[in-house]
Amino acid sequence: MASVIDTARADRQETDEGLRPKLRLVGSRLGALILILNLLSLLILFGGALALNEWRRGLVEARQESLLSQAELLANVLGELEITRGEPRPVLDELEVPKWLRDTFIPAGQRASVHNADGLFVADSFQVSDQIPGRPLPPVGSREMERMEAAATSEEDPQVQRARAALAAEVEAALRGEPQMGLRRSETGDRVVSVSVPIRHVRQVLGVLTLEAADVDAILAAQRAALMPFALVALAVSLLSSLLLHIFVVRPIMRLSAAADQVRMQRARAISFPDLEGRRDEIGDLARSLETMTTTLSERMDAIERFAADVSHEIKNPLTSIRSALETLELVKTAEQRERLTALLQQDVRRLDRLITDISNASRLDAELARDRLRVVDLNALLGEVVGVYRDSPRAGAVPVEFRSDVAGAARLTGRDGPLGQVFRNLIDNALSFSPPDGTVRVALARDPDGWRVTVEDDGPGIPAENLETVFERFYTSRPKGTAFGGNSGLGLSIVRQIVAVHGGRVWAENRTGADGDVEGARFTVVLPADGAAT
Repeated sequence: MASVIDTARADRQETDEGLRPKLRLVGSRLGALILILNLLSLLILFGGALALNEWRRGLVEARQESLLSQAELLANVLGELEITRGEPRPVLDELEVPKWLRDTFIPAGQRASVHNADGLFVADSFQVSDQIPGRPLPPVGSREMERMEAAATSEEDPQVQRARAALAAEVEAALRGEPQMGLRRSETGDRVVSVSVPIRHVRQVLGVLTLEAADVDAILAAQRAALMPFALVALAVSLLSSLLLHIFVVRPIMRLSAAADQVRMQRARAISFPDLEGRRDEIGDLARSLETMTTTLSERMDAIERFAADVSHEIKNPLTSIRSALETLELVKTAEQRERLTALLQQDVRRLDRLITDISNASRLDAELARDRLRVVDLNALLGEVVGVYRDSPRAGAVPVEFRSDVAGAARLTGRDGPLGQVFRNLIDNALSFSPPDGTVRVALARDPDGWRVTVEDDGPGIPAENLETVFERFYTSRPKGTAFGGNSGLGLSIVRQIVAVHGGRVWAENRTGADGDVEGARFTVVLPADGAAT
């Protein structure tokens, strides 16, 4: 069992360390680091994708605007040329239009086609040009060549049908008199930017001029190439975040786990990580908590060893006395000597019984304090009940116990009523054991700047000045002359200080003096916080 002061300090420190992570739910440094690193890589990737999408959209729109300007210019030229026939409703001359397309400059990579007012095909710049557009043909006999030949000879190719249907829909919309712009697939599967403009003669629509540019795939390929740096940067950030998480999170946790295993397997008393304890994040909190925990356990183990040694020593004293009396009992010859030895044996047995009871209570104190729940305690009512037991059930020749309260109403504090009742019973029992037959034990409750103040006074011989602090140590049983020996175990006041410290209070002893300076008795003062500062 730990000493009262060390136990209170360790329990309060453990409570503070246990509460600290709960109070930092929002300010988690490791959580923020993990979140920022992971979000950063995603934001880089998404930002690059959005930027390049806008760039692609701008390029496609610029390409469409450029084609629209060219198509409107060519459509106006076609409408003014004498390539129409028929009166009074002119139509495009299907023989003159191909000649005009052949003589008109069409930029490389672009394709111009003309449809008449009925949407029927009239001419195509690829068919009348001497240039061979498109990509180089694949080798003869290859699978791609076979696929292209099958597509060229098959009128049912879905790709060709979709391309022709899209072009027909665009031409049909342009025949209504409004220019059309779009992004669609050609018959070869290439992505093309297409513009269809109606050809007018005065106000009559003679046909539609369609201008296509097949360099969209090249633009998209350039876009993908431009996206690669963003993807590589995002990958690098993800790898860096994984490495940092491994260095700053995984490895320290592995070290802490190994240290915990070492404590368990090698029976080490404590662990220490100076490099981790200086960290101001959750890993540092964990390292400090583990060190505090193992240090506290080590201190408690040392205290248990000291307690066991003290118990052994204290129990051996009455046992030695009993054995000596039993050995002497056979040698006595008179009844008077036999009665004295018998009285001594009874006294030692009572002392041993009280000692074992107090040791049992002291050893269970930590567990009882942990199990007992905190609740609001009325100190005024509790003291009245404790004193009432001594007043209503007096023993023969017992010293009277009086209670005075200067607090009107309830004196509330947050604590454990069972252990607090034990505090005042121990103090009253201690005062009764030192009080003369004509004395009085006085218990008083008053308000204190730090909370509630309880005093227990007796009319005994007092306490030597050098022992005002040592009376709270375990097994301290030094008693003045004239008092009964063996009536106390020396654990009562030690238990008092331990319980008071756990409740955040303090206790001390002093002597009462008269006007002439003589000692008139002892006074024990307990101050408990009124704001519920129990641990």
